[in-house]
Amino acid sequence: MPGNSQRKGAVRRSGKGNTAGSGGRIRRGLEGKGPTPKAEDRPYHTAYRAKKTSTERRPGRGAAPKTGRPGSGPEWVVGRNAVLEAMEAEIPIRSAYVAEGAERDDRLRSILKRAATRGTSLLEVSRSELDRLTGGALHQGVALTVPPYEYAHPDELLEIAAETPSPGLIVALDGVTDPRNLGAVVRSVGAFGGHGVVVPQRRSAGMTAVAWRTSAGVAARLPVARATNLTRTLREFATAGYMIAGLDAEGSVSLDEFDLAADPLVLVVGSEGKGLSRLVKETCDVTVSIPMAGPVESLNASVAAGVVLAEVARRRRQAR
Repeated sequence: MPGNSQRKGAVRRSGKGNTAGSGGRIRRGLEGKGPTPKAEDRPYHTAYRAKKTSTERRPGRGAAPKTGRPGSGPEWVVGRNAVLEAMEAEIPIRSAYVAEGAERDDRLRSILKRAATRGTSLLEVSRSELDRLTGGALHQGVALTVPPYEYAHPDELLEIAAETPSPGLIVALDGVTDPRNLGAVVRSVGAFGGHGVVVPQRRSAGMTAVAWRTSAGVAARLPVARATNLTRTLREFATAGYMIAGLDAEGSVSLDEFDLAADPLVLVVGSEGKGLSRLVKETCDVTVSIPMAGPVESLNASVAAGVVLAEVARRRRQAR
């Protein structure tokens, strides 16, 4: 019987009602264990596995696995068109991967030929291994890794400009998040005699493979600097003798009236949607608007930058 000290295991132990054969264990089993976790938070549930899989992948053509903030690690370029364009733009490549048994078409043949010409390391892996490496992106049997971009320091742009006979010309981007816009700006700065581009460290596009391709190779020759604090960097440029001019649809002066020829200039271009941020706008010496002949209210960030840079180059040629 319960409590009989002659039977092994039946002796009452210390603790309230916790004896062998009693209802102590049953009572503990009936105690509540808190609210039931959601299905997606239970490791053994299919919903948990589905959620984990979805967060580890970046679906879509030309997609690649996430690698942290731009410039923090190697970047993947996947898909035959994207890889071929990257090679044609002479983007630095760390290594290229081709899936075993990948169908040979003109694009793949061109990729293999360019890899051989450039001496690019070409690795043949199984399709499942390439799926794993690229995070399940649609790679079409080919992918490559690009080393992280090496950003300049903003002070280096001042040093580069000081070594040239023409007044300094730098473009700063405030919240431009589309890498294609960044690449197009880099291309325009190189085309019209600029000395570099500055981007903020946060909330901004970085020099990814997409930006590099859009720059049409200019990124290999023109420095792009990263500023920890764009407002502070602009103030430092102003202290160095630069005019800080922000592009704004409601600017205080029209581009036709603004003197672009004499002083070293930092042209600040705002984001695609919101334009210049409040602090950056307050830091500018002047805000400049582009005269519009038609009903268009504003221009794409890279187009606006190209228009002003072309005008700067034209007036500086006339002033010589």
